[in-house]
Amino acid sequence: MLLVVDIGNTNITFGLYDKKKLLHSYRLTTWFKRTSDEYGFMITHFLLAASVKIEDIDAVIVSSVVPKIMHSFNNSIRRYLKKEPLAVGPGIKTGIKIKYDNPKEVGADRIVDAVGAFYTYGGDILVIDFGTATTFEYIDEGGTYHGGCILPGLEIAAHSLSENTAKLPEIEIKPTESIQASNTIAAMQTGIFWGYIGSVEFIIKKFKEELAKDLKVIATGGLGRIISEHTEYIDTYDPNLTFEGLRLIYERNSKL
Repeated sequence: MLLVVDIGNTNITFGLYDKKKLLHSYRLTTWFKRTSDEYGFMITHFLLAASVKIEDIDAVIVSSVVPKIMHSFNNSIRRYLKKEPLAVGPGIKTGIKIKYDNPKEVGADRIVDAVGAFYTYGGDILVIDFGTATTFEYIDEGGTYHGGCILPGLEIAAHSLSENTAKLPEIEIKPTESIQASNTIAAMQTGIFWGYIGSVEFIIKKFKEELAKDLKVIATGGLGRIISEHTEYIDTYDPNLTFEGLRLIYERNSKL
């Protein structure tokens, strides 16, 4: 079995594959001060809950945008699973070409999403990952990654509004029925949610205009579902796109 791990700024997500089939997934909060023993405890209990033995894990692949936790996390894999984790980074075989000013600047998460999207849906494709930040990535029909744009995630936008004002509270992010609100919390929810939808739709429109192509638009990430349900600009929401990208990258590199 293959354990795939995506370490983001907000969450760490685990996926467990038996060949090409995703059997289980697990999510925990990213916290910088966990020890390797704490990570090991969580990983082994994830496997226990999935009725999987440690010796059934054949390999581990990790994508991370949080360098400061990697020492502890990698040590937990070595100590508890007895495996050397494969890290997504410079030099790894991805199956796509990177057309970027400095390819080493591209986050591992963006590359993994691009791989998952291209080999699942083909090009020309626009991938939107709604995470701590929201990233837009364009991959052409030949499998070349051209980059895209990054904007603050929906939760960051909502938190910033309350953090930087004296009287506005923290709010739950959710869609509202009307654009016209009659109380402060509803007004914030309306502005944040529909304002974000408007930003996403405008960026998609600009991509299509500049490229003069009718792109397939795929969304992923924790908040991707709620966004995709309220716009016709997104064709498909795929919650497991990052897992698929990690699996595909592992398969390509395991043959070396």
